[in-house]
Amino acid sequence: MEFSDAQLQRYARHIILPEVGGVGQEKLLAGRVLVVGAGGLGAPLLLYLAAAGVGTLGVVDDDVVELSNLQRQVIHATERIGVAKVESARTALAAVNPEVRVRTHRMRLDASNVRALLADYDIIADGSDNFETRFLLNDACHFARKTLVSAAILRFEGQVATFKSHLGHDFPCYRCLFREPPPPGLVPTCSEGGVFGALAGAVGSLQAIEVLKEIMGIGETLAGGLVVYDALTQTFRKMKLRRDPSCPLCGDRPTIVDPLRPAA
Repeated sequence: MEFSDAQLQRYARHIILPEVGGVGQEKLLAGRVLVVGAGGLGAPLLLYLAAAGVGTLGVVDDDVVELSNLQRQVIHATERIGVAKVESARTALAAVNPEVRVRTHRMRLDASNVRALLADYDIIADGSDNFETRFLLNDACHFARKTLVSAAILRFEGQVATFKSHLGHDFPCYRCLFREPPPPGLVPTCSEGGVFGALAGAVGSLQAIEVLKEIMGIGETLAGGLVVYDALTQTFRKMKLRRDPSCPLCGDRPTIVDPLRPAA
């Protein structure tokens, strides 16, 4: 494709990178990413994806902006308290890059709508704040053969991982790390345990980097690995994740089946 003069200027610092170049920027402009959650993680993630020129961004969230969100959810603003988060995000993204197509989905993901929603996107970025959604997305992405870039934060610690279990034995899924959701109340939510505001920016930015790398096919994929960041000690740990042969989703004898697969 030919870039317009405005695009050449907007994306100049990308295009001069040998690892990106014009080809990589073209891939970004053609990219389609679904971001689940327009909160602490989704805020920096969406802003950096839009700034990078990802052509189509889907935003899923059923909540409205509240005053308590603004300590970390930098995509929202005080004057938009009470506005649906997906619409607040659309406003902010248009101000950053009006070329990006933003599709809003004001809904809560569940088993009845997740597969239809994933179908329109190439990469799924999970910035949700609950285990129910994380496990739902993991299973749905596996069956839909979609790459899932996942992140989570709590208190002063965050983690980022990429899952491509649909590609076969070399790639674990989220259930290889956590088999089942924890019992209710065992792991506190951000509203119960708190979260350091700037941590969301750091981890959401790391998540954005992995999404951009996956779109362009550059660098080393994080699939099969987990990055854990501790903000209090400013330390990173990168751990190797291995596929669990007994995993109920991607193991040798899976017990979780695709609900949309035709019966034998």
